[in-house]
Amino acid sequence: MKILVCVKQVPDSWAEKKLTPAKVLDRESADAVLNDLDEYAVEEALRIVEANGGAEAGHTITLLSMGPERAQEALRKGLSMGADNALHVKDDALAGSDALTTSRILAEAIKRENPDLILTGTESTDARMSVIPAMLSERLDLPHLSFAGEVHVDVNARTIKSKRMTDEGVEAMESPMPAIVTVIEKINEPRYPSFKGIMAAKKKSISELSLADLGVAPSEVGSSGAWSAVNDFALAPARGAGVKVTDDGNGGGALVEFLAEKRLI
Repeated sequence: MKILVCVKQVPDSWAEKKLTPAKVLDRESADAVLNDLDEYAVEEALRIVEANGGAEAGHTITLLSMGPERAQEALRKGLSMGADNALHVKDDALAGSDALTTSRILAEAIKRENPDLILTGTESTDARMSVIPAMLSERLDLPHLSFAGEVHVDVNARTIKSKRMTDEGVEAMESPMPAIVTVIEKINEPRYPSFKGIMAAKKKSISELSLADLGVAPSEVGSSGAWSAVNDFALAPARGAGVKVTDDGNGGGALVEFLAEKRLI
């Protein structure tokens, strides 16, 4: 069984984010990390392999990411967790690509790999759109089991079952493979890379793919090929000074007035 996990390098969630003069996210101004929500997908892939005989049974995990050169840092993190190899789609023309373009590029790379199972996180913490998995499903014409809080794979029957978490309850879903599964953060607890895993990751293969390798023209991607664009933006206003209440016997009343003014009571 061949598992492919889509991952992304994003600015650290705790970092202050800003846009460049070109009105795209300034990724160089913040520390970059492996998208937190993708770690759950990597961990679930590792657990599926371990539950079905491991690498000795012929199961492999490939990571796929699209991004600039530094995106390989995120791929190395996933490799240090235990993934076997990685694919890095890298091309200067991709800068400024929107979700539609991203899904197209990832789909073309996935077609080359022909995996049995594709795992993703629910969304990236920089965009919070949660649309790429569904777009991949449409482009690849594959079933999509979304918001999975539990996953079971039957290698022999080539089927996958999941429990989908919704506001109304839990839905049982089943699909033949190949399929796309989006996992939620409650599905597992991602492991910390061991020292041995970190050292081993340095020797694992990261294959690079360009637009030419995928048969996509540069004019069809990036800002020029995007279906959406940021027309204008403004910096968030500076936080004003707080309200200080001096209790001279009427502090309770002043507090009530303040809360009422903010429509909190």
